[in-house]
Amino acid sequence: MSQQYQAFRTEIDRFMKTHPQSPLASNHQDGFAGLGYYDPQEAWVITAPLDYLSASEPHIEMQTSTGDVRHYRRWATFQFAVDGQMAQLTIFSDPWGESLFLPFKDTTNGDATYGAGRYLDNHRPGLIVRGDEVTIDFNHAYNPYCAYSPAFSCPLPPQENWLAVPITAGEKKFKGCN
Repeated sequence: MSQQYQAFRTEIDRFMKTHPQSPLASNHQDGFAGLGYYDPQEAWVITAPLDYLSASEPHIEMQTSTGDVRHYRRWATFQFAVDGQMAQLTIFSDPWGESLFLPFKDTTNGDATYGAGRYLDNHRPGLIVRGDEVTIDFNHAYNPYCAYSPAFSCPLPPQENWLAVPITAGEKKFKGCN
């Protein structure tokens, strides 16, 4: 594994085990041995042209794991191929267009990965926009906090971001603590 991925994953594990804002309950932090991941693969780093959506497009209400809604704007779409199959995802933004958010589901959910889907965003490595292109590094896909505790309310990927292909990259399903 490259040092970049190892260093990032070590930092995430440290946060999960020791930080007061960890989504793990304090009794689970003690036995926490680290998150599970797919081995990083260069094939899961995808650069694609962006199709920006109109800033006047109405905001959508994204359902959450607790039945609430959160407001987002459909910001841009992009297409990519997985094993010869074309796929498309929508990148969302906060209502002001500053924070980018890519929630997605794929065919690994519920088995190898968290059932409700995984995320990428522009506050962590994995989603980088440069002009009219986006670089998505699925090796950085991560579970929402509700994967660790039902106390969190997490946006659920809308159906337009349900992929019919497996994304065998990033964080795997949380197996609990030793």
